[in-house]
Amino acid sequence: MKKKIIKLNIKALTGAQAVAEAMRQINPGVVSVYPITPQTPIIEQFSQFVTNGLVDSEIIMVESEHSAMSATVGAQASGVRAMTTTSSQGLALMWEILSIASGLRLPIVMPIVNRALSAPLNIHCDHSDSMGCRDLGWIQIFSENNQEVYENTLLAVKLAEQVKLPAMVMQDGFITSHCIEAVKIFPDKIVVKILGKYKPEYSLLDIKNPITLGSFISQPNYFVTKYQQIQAMEQVKKVYLKIGKKFSKITGRKYDYFEKYKLDDAEVGIVVMSSTAGTTKAVINQMRKKGFKVGLLKPILFRPFPYQEITQALSHLKAVAVLDRSTSPGSFPPLYSEIVNCQMSINKCQSYIFGLGGQDIFEKDIEKVFKDLLTGKINREKIKYIT
Repeated sequence: MKKKIIKLNIKALTGAQAVAEAMRQINPGVVSVYPITPQTPIIEQFSQFVTNGLVDSEIIMVESEHSAMSATVGAQASGVRAMTTTSSQGLALMWEILSIASGLRLPIVMPIVNRALSAPLNIHCDHSDSMGCRDLGWIQIFSENNQEVYENTLLAVKLAEQVKLPAMVMQDGFITSHCIEAVKIFPDKIVVKILGKYKPEYSLLDIKNPITLGSFISQPNYFVTKYQQIQAMEQVKKVYLKIGKKFSKITGRKYDYFEKYKLDDAEVGIVVMSSTAGTTKAVINQMRKKGFKVGLLKPILFRPFPYQEITQALSHLKAVAVLDRSTSPGSFPPLYSEIVNCQMSINKCQSYIFGLGGQDIFEKDIEKVFKDLLTGKINREKIKYIT
């Protein structure tokens, strides 16, 4: 039987516009907005869709990011899809409400344009903002390029609503958010069919079945609710793959917890997230031509973290370098810590920190990392810095 080919519309979009395009197709009931660089172009583009009547969304303009998340929580609890977006200090200002969103099991999807936290003031990319809230019960998905951030935003909606947990979809500030690429857009009808109509289990506006949200709860019951959150997060991996199979029928691409690039026969490998993975692939191609067996593992699903699967993917390597675009003062950085927790021998795993505040990383820097691994220059007790 001949496979039906779905025609995709190709558009030249920035990463921010790709998110706005996904939001247009999601058509959320409420979008709460507050500007912050480099996230602002998302809401600028989406507001044009609202003005032109391309969506039915109600835009709420608020006075801060704290209010933006508060309004999103209230809207989602009322029984509609609700979204907001932010970066850096904006995400930090939401901190109080992030745990409320996850604790109330509200499937909010929030695109994040990663930007360094102050001080000193910096508007460029690193991952300190999303890493700072990695343990607040939100699903976290990282994107390498504009195509991925478009598709991950759509996938996150379906995923969040099935497991009843909020989700963040990350992209690198300016590097992808303001860079134009060709993005394949799904037909609107296909997106509507995949996502379906949002049917909340509970709604504050359902007067026939009144509920209370956010009320006081004492010790044993509080523990129970937290355990239920943990159980829901444990279901994410299974549901993520199931939804990914549906997307694969449209795109032909595989949706896994991570991407392996020439890793299976590699002797050494680099683990890095988001846009730097693209630069690493270019270096791998060059070094492979010279006979070096090097490879890449790019985590996509960071929360929940797929420990068992990554352990298996890296187990054959002689040495691994983990590149973090954030720090954890007083400890090893976040991604490195997770990789070491994958039952990896710490003796063959080297931590590197790079790109803080948007500091460029070049192909020569990544090549040097690979050569350090190949020559056994590993110091497990010391973090190395690419500056």
